[in-house]
Amino acid sequence: MLRPGDASAAPTRDMSRRYFGTDGIRGVVGVDLTPDLVEQIGKAATLWVGGGRVLVGRDTRESGPELEQAAVRGIVSAGGTAVLGGVLPTPAVAYLADELGLVISASHNPPEYNGVKLFRDGGKLVDEQEEEVEGLLDASVTGGGSVEELDDGRDTYLARVIARCGSNLAGIRIGIDCANGAFSELAPYAFSALRAEVRAIGTEPDGTNINTGSGATDLAALQQLVTRESLDLGVAFDGDGDRMLAVDERGEVVDGDQILAILALALGVDVVAVTVMTNLGFHRLMAENRVRVVTTPVGDRYVSEALAREGGLLGGEQSGHVIWLGNHATGDGLGAALLLCRALAGRPLSDAAAAMARFPQAKRNVAVSRHELSQPIFDEVDRLNAELGTGGRILVRPSGTEPLVRVLVEMENAQDAETMCASIAALVERELG
Repeated sequence: MLRPGDASAAPTRDMSRRYFGTDGIRGVVGVDLTPDLVEQIGKAATLWVGGGRVLVGRDTRESGPELEQAAVRGIVSAGGTAVLGGVLPTPAVAYLADELGLVISASHNPPEYNGVKLFRDGGKLVDEQEEEVEGLLDASVTGGGSVEELDDGRDTYLARVIARCGSNLAGIRIGIDCANGAFSELAPYAFSALRAEVRAIGTEPDGTNINTGSGATDLAALQQLVTRESLDLGVAFDGDGDRMLAVDERGEVVDGDQILAILALALGVDVVAVTVMTNLGFHRLMAENRVRVVTTPVGDRYVSEALAREGGLLGGEQSGHVIWLGNHATGDGLGAALLLCRALAGRPLSDAAAAMARFPQAKRNVAVSRHELSQPIFDEVDRLNAELGTGGRILVRPSGTEPLVRVLVEMENAQDAETMCASIAALVERELG
């Protein structure tokens, strides 16, 4: 059986960057993330790219406008042209940016968080590029930049994603949860334009309700909507729109692994890139269908790097990032949702998802005072993985965006997985808490 990854307890891929984590820079506004830091990042990123036009977009957080202006000050101070896109989904900024894209967003995190993501050539910067940006934080600048407004950006992005991922959705009744985020207007419009019957929730952002009781981080409202109104399926985005999860016609969750499995079989790919978090059931299904699986560290940009290296087109994460290079070089929640609807070809989502038998997974997020895993953790995880063999696995890793260590246990028996997960989480808390 194919085994995901070659390390079961490991730190994040690179620890030398001071501010950038797994997915850009994130933090609680006013504590870990300040306007001064965002201004420095805007300046440094502009210097790194050699000036030119920097497209700035943001999600719907209350702190967004202030941090947007901080980024603009930095861009202008470095002689660049700040192009203001306003509220835009992350994949739209990645696509529309001529030279560099800068997104003010904390993705799926709660409203009090915000962050910065950088894009070039449609994709996120790699570790080495982020290190180079950080190396310019204290560089001197002379000013001379300017500010412009972006024209027709949302329409341009929508036309592209509909053309590349859309299909005739007449007769489909779909629920859409936009997380009160960046897709609040665009996603319902896109599905309606393709003739689907749309029921939308999470479309009233007020700056304080992004990802709160809605969206890909909390599917309960979407599940209730789908079952109450007897819809065919539901899709949910996170706050900045770079990932998507689904709910089938019975109200059951369909996660990123299952979505990726459906797409891999429908698109007929011969290689797919996933992360170490991907369910063992996905690996079994791909092996049965002779699809090669490449496993990466957690983070959709690592999936993108693997696709480029291996010549693949499709990859993603259990959390709902789906990358289809036929559409985009980064995760695009709307593109993934449209592809999923096309792949169903009239089948119930539950039938399509049933192709992948999922191993039960138990997860814990352990709050820690330090991220570095200790030797007793490595030793215990290695011992238990050796005992499990092909019947399961344990993965322990520091979060790249929060002060947490994430524990995942996957076994054929759900109760056994929960028991072992609790034991490992207790060990992590004793060692690092």
